[in-house]
Amino acid sequence: MKIKPLLWIIAIFIAVIVLIPAILVLPFSSAPPDWKKESRAKPTEKMLALEIPHSDIVVPVFRSSMDTVENIPLEEYVTGVVASEMPAEFEVEALKAQALTARTYIVKTMYAQSKDDSLPVEAVVSDTVQHQVYKGNEELKKIWGDEYADKLSKVVKAVTETKGQILTYEGQPIQASFFSMSNGFTVDSEDYWKNKYPYLRSVESPWDKKAPKFEQTVQLPVSLVEEKLGVSLSKDGKIGKVVSSTSGKRIGKFAIGKKEFTGKEIREKLELRSTDFQITKKGKQVTITTKGYGHGVGMSQYGANGMAKEGKTYKDILNYYYKGIAIADYKPLIDKGVAYQK
Repeated sequence: MKIKPLLWIIAIFIAVIVLIPAILVLPFSSAPPDWKKESRAKPTEKMLALEIPHSDIVVPVFRSSMDTVENIPLEEYVTGVVASEMPAEFEVEALKAQALTARTYIVKTMYAQSKDDSLPVEAVVSDTVQHQVYKGNEELKKIWGDEYADKLSKVVKAVTETKGQILTYEGQPIQASFFSMSNGFTVDSEDYWKNKYPYLRSVESPWDKKAPKFEQTVQLPVSLVEEKLGVSLSKDGKIGKVVSSTSGKRIGKFAIGKKEFTGKEIREKLELRSTDFQITKKGKQVTITTKGYGHGVGMSQYGANGMAKEGKTYKDILNYYYKGIAIADYKPLIDKGVAYQK
């Protein structure tokens, strides 16, 4: 009879030893729903802003929709340009290549101390296609919606990992032209513009052929085509004759009746996607089929993305589309030229 209390004491002691660790662990074994959500939360705008590399140099940008000039830190400006000029869905290495073209363009503009008379006195560039398209955070939020944080983080990564890098030729910033997609080949600069640049040479760009809307067909009223080109179209069937071709297998000169145009003139007057086109007429409609999208000089964006998908780096991409160039730090050039300091 005297043994039973002792057994109870031993039993209670053992139970306490077993249960105490379980009791201590229990509050932490199932995290509250809010904690789990927090661990998977998307980066906030403040966090993203902190990730953009610091720059003492600012770019005075004319913000067309607000009719004001905004001083934007250079790397932040590059981020906004890349986000606006190239689909954020593209591979990071393609976005990096785009970052260098954007940075090279603005450094070249500032270094040259050139001034566009159409801009306010204090501005260097606008935020439109006249220079480089630039959009700020609020604009990107509206465009990207729920994907804003993820897409901007990807662009910031591309800018951060190429901070300060530009493209040079013989020590000077290059004319870093780019466009959406080619017809399978890029074009020598002098075949579209007047100036010949040794680094803007025609190269094959087969990746573009897999791009969406590579081949497009539009229909225009005969009356509109006649008005825009100053010609008369009488017979149905194929219109015009290719007089000469350019590098990149595009139309150099094109004759309609006795009137001759450059491929560039036809493209611009009829607002076509490229200078690789075919024109036919049936009844009161003109059908035009184009291949590619853009002027064709420099880096093809879809070509860059195609190369990136194959494992090529941004340096591989840039050295392929711009011949004989070097990748250099922009700061020494800015220090020699005009620098807009905070």
